[in-house]
Amino acid sequence: MPKKALIAWGGWEGHTPEQSANIVRTLLERNGFDVTLGQGTAIFADPELASFDLIVPVITMSTIEKAELQNLTLAVRGGSGLGGFHGTMGDSFRNEPDYQFMTGGQWVAHPGNIIDYTVAITRPDDPITKGISDFAYRSEQYYMHVDPSNEVLATTTFTDAHFRASAALSCRSSGNGAMERGRFSTVPLVTRRMSSRCRKCADGGAGFALGGAGVASVSHQLRKASGELRRQRGLNSCNG
Repeated sequence: MPKKALIAWGGWEGHTPEQSANIVRTLLERNGFDVTLGQGTAIFADPELASFDLIVPVITMSTIEKAELQNLTLAVRGGSGLGGFHGTMGDSFRNEPDYQFMTGGQWVAHPGNIIDYTVAITRPDDPITKGISDFAYRSEQYYMHVDPSNEVLATTTFTDAHFRASAALSCRSSGNGAMERGRFSTVPLVTRRMSSRCRKCADGGAGFALGGAGVASVSHQLRKASGELRRQRGLNSCNG
């Protein structure tokens, strides 16, 4: 029997939620999932929500009813996987701490907006990042607040180039014995948050993953999906 996945899309149109949801649906179907696609958050109130093996929110800066959120968190606690990417999971419901506690993170800022930066893979042996090495990227460099218990799979390092001059400064080694002074902050970009009761997820029982620029736990074809979405938008970089 194929695994079942639910994709719910909505919220801010700048993240092209319907288009993005359909790209994720295609990736999941290629990997053998039976996919249900729905608009809005009402589907999270479905009494059968916990029957899905994977739930993918593609929703940015929206609101959710308390009963819907409660049912969603119960499903994840019961073992349903939760996967997502960019602000469509990391910035879905700003006014809902329970959602942020469940996902293990929340988007905070992307200083400089569209910039060039590097993604550093910290766990190249993990099934999510397998076959992916460090790479340069041009998009929004997501600064995430994350739960320290998250398992970090990739990071990105911020410099002081896009912070105000009054920002706090720190020092780090330049690698040749000298010290550089500036604002340096390495933050998680791809993480896995473990669910103690995940009964449905493969790869060691990963409950859900959270990320910034083009991250998903639903497929190992992450960069392909990101490139496909940008091509469909007709853009050279991600504006969302």
